Amino acid sequence: MKKLLAIASLLVVSALPVASYGWAGEIEAPVAANWGVDGAHTEINFSVRHFFTPVTGTFDDFEVTLDYDADYPANSTVAVRIAVASVNTGSARRDDHLRTPDFFAAEQHPYITFESTSVRVSGDGTMVARGPLTIRGETHEIELPIVLLGVQPIPPEMREMLGGAEEIASFRAKMTIDRGDYGVGTGSWAATMVVGGKVEIEILLEAHRK
Repeated sequence: MKKLLAIASLLVVSALPVASYGWAGEIEAPVAANWGVDGAHTEINFSVRHFFTPVTGTFDDFEVTLDYDADYPANSTVAVRIAVASVNTGSARRDDHLRTPDFFAAEQHPYITFESTSVRVSGDGTMVARGPLTIRGETHEIELPIVLLGVQPIPPEMREMLGGAEEIASFRAKMTIDRGDYGVGTGSWAATMVVGGKVEIEILLEAHRK
């Protein structure tokens, strides 16, 4: 009887689905879902001091690709591409100057890019994406802290109005960089003395999953 029970147990175990394992015996997390970024409710902003006064600006043209896994956040990825020529500080004269070789050299280096190579959980609803940031042809490894502002399912009666979205998520990412590390505004004494070296960057992102 014991022998029959043992055989039955083996048959039950063999019928169970087998988990997929990665290196070192770790269970592989499922592939993260792609979330469509809502450009109308997403912003990429920056702030830098002119003498003592913070001057703010934004980029109007950008692309963000987000694969987010709420159950396995470390399995998520994010990639950002910003059109430098779309810089907008509310002053056409200043924006034109920022596009010149004195600052961004937009014609020679038309895009700012970031692509995560890893994401780690840093707390409840917070993550850090690590990867290369390229500005004006200079690339440095950076860490981008990200806060999950909220996730919400969309009621079935509202999904058609929102393009078929079943779930909405919002994120905020903030970091500070030294523009000198990327050769931005280092070509003249005026740019170096008048404009602050530290630039605060903030990304406010809304995305939907269908």
